[in-house]
Amino acid sequence: MSEDRSKAYTDAGVDINAGNALVSRIKSIVARTHTNGVISDIGGFGGLFKPDLAGMDEPVLVSSTDGVGTKLKCAFQFGKHDTVGIDLVAMSVNDILVQGARPLFFLDYFATGKLDVDVAASVISGVAEGCRRASCALLGGETAEMPEMYAPGEYDLAGFCVGLVDNTRIVDGSSIRVGDAIIGIASTGLHSNGYSLARKVLAQSGLNGDDPLPGSDRTVAEVLLEPTAIYVDIVRSVMRDFDIKGMIHVTGGGFYDNIPRVLPATVEAHIDFGSWTVPPVFNWLLAQGNLTWPEMLQIFNCGIGYIMIVSPDVCDEVLGRVNAMHAQAWRIGTIGRRRDKAAEQVQVAF
Repeated sequence: MSEDRSKAYTDAGVDINAGNALVSRIKSIVARTHTNGVISDIGGFGGLFKPDLAGMDEPVLVSSTDGVGTKLKCAFQFGKHDTVGIDLVAMSVNDILVQGARPLFFLDYFATGKLDVDVAASVISGVAEGCRRASCALLGGETAEMPEMYAPGEYDLAGFCVGLVDNTRIVDGSSIRVGDAIIGIASTGLHSNGYSLARKVLAQSGLNGDDPLPGSDRTVAEVLLEPTAIYVDIVRSVMRDFDIKGMIHVTGGGFYDNIPRVLPATVEAHIDFGSWTVPPVFNWLLAQGNLTWPEMLQIFNCGIGYIMIVSPDVCDEVLGRVNAMHAQAWRIGTIGRRRDKAAEQVQVAF
């Protein structure tokens, strides 16, 4: 671009040439995420996608949008930016997955005060890696350079995905019955929730990013920036052969707020605490933050990132399928009858 034409905007703090350099840098990265439905390249005004509707009687689009939250503060603090993009994709694709949808494509929004091409390319490479793990296309995005909107060295990140499910295969929890089994699939750590509290606890602890996390053989930075698990392959494999009655992505609000979102009003979830392995980071937060396990389960996933509710007669087979895909899963509870409508729908036995 002509320097004469861009000088006024550059003087105002917006580097158009840096934006163009970023697009050139990420073009091949984005292209590697493209699936058969993509019929456009990045750089256009909109991304074009032609979905394969074969075998679907009533195709339904499912969409979700999210960000990464204050986990970004950890990326700034530790100077590591290549994993938060995975978190961004995970938060949306896991959300539409609970309804049985197959992710089709994803779009991201990256905003900063002054564009650092290296940092932005690192972030978007993470977004592309998240899309690869979710088997969806990174169809496009937006990079916004807005002087004075963000502190130096900081940025914000948001995105959304669109998926597809046949109307007859939507998973909505309506078939959940008393006696059904609750299966929990392991998280990779905090995922992308509870970081406002986790960062407060970290500051009080005096630990640095390169210090070992107590109870772990990994550093604080490694643990806190471990990306959110993407459960697409596992869930789609299970759905091919088994009836899943309800699914939950354990995000903000933990067990107590997320599980009731799929439960009929006549039942409640009985959770057996201790039936799964709790990663060291949660034990550290419990002790360092002087918290209780009920408080922890209200805020964090505590080691369970995704939940499936199935008939008890297929529970063992589903567990076997998940474990065979190199993921940890446990039967963590049972659906019971709700005898008191004023009581919470999630009852945890400690």
